[in-house]
Amino acid sequence: MSMDEAVPRLDTDPLLDDPATRIVVCCGSGGVGKTTTAAALGVRAAERGRKVVVLTIDPARRLAQSMGIASLDNIPRRVQGIDGSAGGELHAMMLDMKRTFDEIVEAHADGERADAILANPFYQSLSAGFAGTQEYMAMEKLGQLRARDAWDLIVVDTPPSRSALDFLDAPQRLGSFLDGRFIKVLMAPAKVGGRAGMKFLNAGMSVMTGTLNKLVGGQLLGDVQTFVAAMDTMFGGFRTRADATYRLLQAPGTAFLVVAAPERDALREAAYFVERLAAEEMPLAGLVLNRVHGSGAARISAERALAAAETLEAENLADGGMADRDGGQAADVAGKPGDGDDLPGSGSTATRETPDGAAIDDARGQELPAERFAAGLLRLHAERMQVLDREQRTRDRFTALHPDVPVTEVSALPGDVHDLAGLRTIGERLAGRPAAG
Repeated sequence: MSMDEAVPRLDTDPLLDDPATRIVVCCGSGGVGKTTTAAALGVRAAERGRKVVVLTIDPARRLAQSMGIASLDNIPRRVQGIDGSAGGELHAMMLDMKRTFDEIVEAHADGERADAILANPFYQSLSAGFAGTQEYMAMEKLGQLRARDAWDLIVVDTPPSRSALDFLDAPQRLGSFLDGRFIKVLMAPAKVGGRAGMKFLNAGMSVMTGTLNKLVGGQLLGDVQTFVAAMDTMFGGFRTRADATYRLLQAPGTAFLVVAAPERDALREAAYFVERLAAEEMPLAGLVLNRVHGSGAARISAERALAAAETLEAENLADGGMADRDGGQAADVAGKPGDGDDLPGSGSTATRETPDGAAIDDARGQELPAERFAAGLLRLHAERMQVLDREQRTRDRFTALHPDVPVTEVSALPGDVHDLAGLRTIGERLAGRPAAG
């Protein structure tokens, strides 16, 4: 049994169609197509009858445009052009980290205290870029969307980060910081109040305050103390919501899709995340392998193609036709290694055919022997097959480590996704149903 036959295939359609599936989380390392995958799943689920909202994290502008939205913001926007004949609809939004934090403050503090918090310099710095804030706010927004119950499926595109594990760690890390001992010590004077508070501050914090003044400056420390005093009533809620969201991610209605490319580093990260999800008892649906290359002539191995090319070149050399007038060699015919842009029909004018089947090199205006042109194409095919072999070996290493993880492969597209049609194509390939052509 081959490795491909042994690996279970992931079919995303039953996952999307199941009304028990309420949250799909797309995760993985950066640059592997998570955002496009999330959007394509959203489009496909909506057109199969689900009421979907896609929560994206800093998507490329072209992705917003592909969904017909000039710009995404912190409010779910209806995506036009979706086939709603099955009763579904699609909304999309982009996480606004600071605005989400502001909403938490406004929801859990009265007007005067909320104004004091929002105007505090330390809060403004924290809400704009404290380590882990984006991941935490993504989970806050997920909790808000789930609580509204306006959609029966939420698709989440996780934040781009150095490590996919940041997504799981950040809610607890930020919750622990905001509930931590350091914050509680800073808050204590405000809790005690009056002279007792001043006495506590003088006796219990003079040493620490002096040290912190040297490290971070007196103004910043003052801003922190003012901030925590204003936030007094809110701290318990941060940890509580972080824990609730963590449990939501573990619930049966949640499905994680690990997204990767058929490259060593991306699949190593994917394997690490699969192991972490298992350790945290998070429900893993499977692996989405994006940008997988293929060939319509895969039966011709790289070795056979190279051998045939060498035979053609040898025959042409024997006929005296290999060297051109500039002394160039046959290896130049097909362009740079791995570059298929010079193939006839690709839009390039580097070569073209004469009526009798010979090739013309337009750069030099001379006729190329058919054997020489064929040899160049064979070498291009050999390079393509070497890429396919390398990708297959990389996939095999992953599946050897995790043979029970279902996998779906999405073949590489010739260009970027820029409209709903492109997202539909990706959705079909995610479901293992490649579009014609």
